[in-house]
Amino acid sequence: MLRHFTSLDDLSAQEFTDLLAVAVYLKRRRAMGIREHALAGKTLAMIFEKPSLRTRLSFEVGMTELGGVATYIRGEDVGLKTREPIKDVARVVSRYVHGIMIRTFAHQTVSELAAHATVPVINGLSDACHPCQALADLLTIHEHLGTTKGLKIVFVGDGNNVARSLARACVLAGARFVLAAPTGYAFTAEDIASFGAAWGDAISHVTDVAAAAKGADVLYADVWTSMGQEAERERRLRDFQGYQIDERLIANAGSRVKVMHCLPAHRGEEITDAAVESSASIVLDQAENRLHAQKAILRLLMADDAAKVIEAARAGG
Repeated sequence: MLRHFTSLDDLSAQEFTDLLAVAVYLKRRRAMGIREHALAGKTLAMIFEKPSLRTRLSFEVGMTELGGVATYIRGEDVGLKTREPIKDVARVVSRYVHGIMIRTFAHQTVSELAAHATVPVINGLSDACHPCQALADLLTIHEHLGTTKGLKIVFVGDGNNVARSLARACVLAGARFVLAAPTGYAFTAEDIASFGAAWGDAISHVTDVAAAAKGADVLYADVWTSMGQEAERERRLRDFQGYQIDERLIANAGSRVKVMHCLPAHRGEEITDAAVESSASIVLDQAENRLHAQKAILRLLMADDAAKVIEAARAGG
C-alpha cells in the first residue's frame, strides 16, 4: 500500500488506476448520501507556505466527509528551516496527527518531511509537481470522455509543476501529453530524463500551438506567471503572446475537445473568458474533483481498510 503521496513518479499504473477507481467510488457514495466514517478519530495537519482556496477547502471538506478533522497551519507558524529543522517538525507533528498535507515552495521540503515523518505525507503542491491536481484532472477527463486511453491532452503554457504531474498522469493513464510552449519554457533536461522511455512518444513538446491543438481531446491552460515568479511577469507576458486558449483554438481542435484550467485563471491572458464559459469547458467539474480525488488519497493513506475499499471500487462499488 502507499505510504506517502508526494509525486506521481512513485506510483505504478495500477496504483494510479486504483486511486481513480476509489475517487469514483467515493464520489458516487457521496451523491447517494452515504456517510463515510473511515477516518473517524483521525486528524490531518495542513501546512500552508503558499495559500490556496481549492487546496484548503477540498482537504478540509474531504477530511470532514470521511469522519476526521483537518487542522490548518500557516507556514509562518511553523518556520520550516528558520525556526527549526524540517526533521524536527516532521517527527513532532507525527506525534500529534495521523497525516500531514503540505503546500510549499521547494519540493525538497516535501521530500525531507516525508523522510522523517512517521505518518503519511501528502504533497498539496511544490515547485516540482502537483500530483493532487493531476489525479483530479484525469478523473475529470475520464468522466467526460469515457476513457483516458489514447487521448491527446494538450497543455498550453509553461512546463511547470502542473504540466510535469499532468504529463506523468497521462503516461500512467495511457494518454498522450503534448506541451505547447515557447522555446525556453519547455521541460528541462532533468524533466526529460525523468520521463524516460515516455519522452518523444507519450510525452512531447512543440512550439506551434495551432498545430498542437489539431485533433486534441483536451486543451489545458495554466497561468503564465505562477506564484513566486512575479518578477518575471512582464517578460512572460511578452513571451507567451499567442499561447492562449480562445475560441479559435477550440474550433481548431474539433467538436469533441474539452477545455480545462487548474484555476485560478487570469482571464484574458492564458485563456479567454469565453473559453472558460464555453460549452467545451469542464473547468468547474475539474475543480470539484479535487475533493473526490483527495478523499481517495486520504482514504488509502490514512484509513485502516485501504485494501477493502480498493476491492469495492474495482468491483464498481
